[in-house]
Amino acid sequence: MSTIRVQTAQNVALEYEVASVGDRILAQLLDWLVLLVVTTVVSFLVDKVTEVGDERRILLLILVGLPILLYHPLCEIFFNGQSLGKRARQIKVTKRDGSRPQAGDYLLRWLLGLIEITATAGSIATVAVLLNGRGQRLGDLAANTVVVSLKPGAATELGAEVELLSGYQVVFPQAGGLTDHDVNLVRRLLHQSLKRHDFELLNQVANKVKALTGIQTDLQDEAFLRTILRDHAHLIAEPA
Repeated sequence: MSTIRVQTAQNVALEYEVASVGDRILAQLLDWLVLLVVTTVVSFLVDKVTEVGDERRILLLILVGLPILLYHPLCEIFFNGQSLGKRARQIKVTKRDGSRPQAGDYLLRWLLGLIEITATAGSIATVAVLLNGRGQRLGDLAANTVVVSLKPGAATELGAEVELLSGYQVVFPQAGGLTDHDVNLVRRLLHQSLKRHDFELLNQVANKVKALTGIQTDLQDEAFLRTILRDHAHLIAEPA
């Protein structure tokens, strides 16, 4: 699986695994399945409680048409870049700089998705992702977003955060004061929280590290913890 390295506004380098085409297609199929089940049930209930006519058509438009149309942007806005299908496949939408997209970014992806996914059965989006090299469809390119994997593979779990870059500048020198036990615990909890989508645990770990080190930062919790791991690895690797 390919990776993408992003540079945050705080000049912190982060590395993510790009979601595979297969995962994205499966996520979309799962979303369509969810919509099919929901719309079938709702349509059946509307047919049972209304007579044929304008009332039925209006109810179907409101209770079936609008949810189908707005499913993706609303899910991604309120579920931190994930639809139900994306959550099942452990992938999510994020900005190219590692920050959380704004509502306008999700809406822009959705608008272009109506053409490259809905109107063409995903063919345009698939070709764009395959040709792009960074796993971005047209909507991602327009919104400056990318779909990344949250699956803690072996390379990510054991080495991505601590990869030492040539000329790397330590962001938080206080990370050197953490013990090996502290760092191993942070690494395990980071991957556990991402795998389970437990953002409350992620926040608790970040706050605990800040309390231990006295660090104050506006970095998002995941970016902060990855930076702490990389800083610690760099500091202990430096010659005495």
